[in-house]
Amino acid sequence: MLSTSVFSSEARPRPRLGFALPIFSSVTSFWVLVWLFGWFSAGLGPSRLSAQVANYERPPIDYLRAEVHDPIARLNQRLASGEVSLAHDPRHGYLPAILEALDVPVSSQTLVFSKTSLQLQRISPRLPRALYFNDEVYVGYCQRGDVLEFGATDAWQGATFYTLEQSIDERPQFVRDQGSCLSCHASSRTQNVPGYLIRSVYPNGAGHPILGSGTYTTDHTSPFAERWGGWYVTGQHGDMRHMGNQVYAKNETRSADLEPGANVTALDAWIRPAAYLSPHSDLVALMVLEHQTQMHNALAAANYETRLALHQSNQMNALLDRPAESISDSAQRRIDAVVEQVVRQLLFCDEFVLTSPVSGTSSFTVDFAVRGPLDAQGRSLRQFDLQTRLFRYPCSYLIYSESFRKLPRVAHAAVVQRLTEVLTAAGPVVGFEHLSDQDRHAILEILRGTHPDFATTTVVGQ
Repeated sequence: MLSTSVFSSEARPRPRLGFALPIFSSVTSFWVLVWLFGWFSAGLGPSRLSAQVANYERPPIDYLRAEVHDPIARLNQRLASGEVSLAHDPRHGYLPAILEALDVPVSSQTLVFSKTSLQLQRISPRLPRALYFNDEVYVGYCQRGDVLEFGATDAWQGATFYTLEQSIDERPQFVRDQGSCLSCHASSRTQNVPGYLIRSVYPNGAGHPILGSGTYTTDHTSPFAERWGGWYVTGQHGDMRHMGNQVYAKNETRSADLEPGANVTALDAWIRPAAYLSPHSDLVALMVLEHQTQMHNALAAANYETRLALHQSNQMNALLDRPAESISDSAQRRIDAVVEQVVRQLLFCDEFVLTSPVSGTSSFTVDFAVRGPLDAQGRSLRQFDLQTRLFRYPCSYLIYSESFRKLPRVAHAAVVQRLTEVLTAAGPVVGFEHLSDQDRHAILEILRGTHPDFATTTVVGQ
């Protein structure tokens, strides 16, 4: 099982996710309504069971068969046509060429040594797996690995998984996963959609997770002390402690001393850094990765749930002879629920408050921030704080992503409206009290200057 890394292609049987609504007909419609009434009366309506009721392997999602247009799919087409080629490096295979082709910065490198992914026989505390990422793509590399591993975000279908053989080929081609990755990458840990996760485990000396000691799925809300078990971490973090940079004895996991792994700036004592493209496993890159994976999942969950709700509402419209565009109350409640989750994720609700400043060791902090976009005052949602929180202006940069722009129309409009309500309110909004008036004012000004959805929104106080 994938426990710490972003994606996996481990093959094992995956559970079927519930049952689908029956196809309506005039003969069965009465009993369908009786069944639905009993379902709602039992408190098991779509708001609680939608992820299980409507299997995403079937329409309208059709996850395994629907065409995708993520960055890997687009690059695959260019490779197949001969429009582009990939150089094969004698040490790292196709990795350097892939990172360049996909515009993935080497400084994003993080290193995970727990045996929790596809090529676990290649991974150990001496031979960690390297992960690289940008806003849309995640790349996994193992020394002497058979394949490179990829997770790519499609605006409509969400996380899609691929491998690429590391053997020399005149026209290398990515192979799309046909569902085996979903055994780990489609659960409550990924918000019940195919998605990404960062796991923190207690690894033993060989890198195997000591599962009886518990594991954590981490994001920007996670306490520092629960993060990065099974990862190498380079950076400064003052008096805060994390689980990284060390292995654990079976009977001493919860009482283990975290001091040996603290404030590490070089990894020479554990690995041979020259074997990787970078000697770093940057702390700030890890923090961004934790936020980004769950933000991607929230956007995909909103996309899926909205499409499913509308699909089932349309079925009821046909059954009850209602206008085709009608949205039932239950469908609207489902959409409202996932919209609120997106807004909360975008605005870093419940973010862990740093008690010491943090810093990385690579150029990632600079490389990430310069990607902008900037407003007229030179401000960006990519600017870091790193004193008490991750970003200076706590609104996710993934608001600029294609996944956000291409949310179903009704969900997209609702997210924009709810964000506007929070950011333009005269005072603190319940559930968003962590945002000061200054925060809300600055975020809205930045969005007005850089995002077309907010161009005409009135700024607080104007």
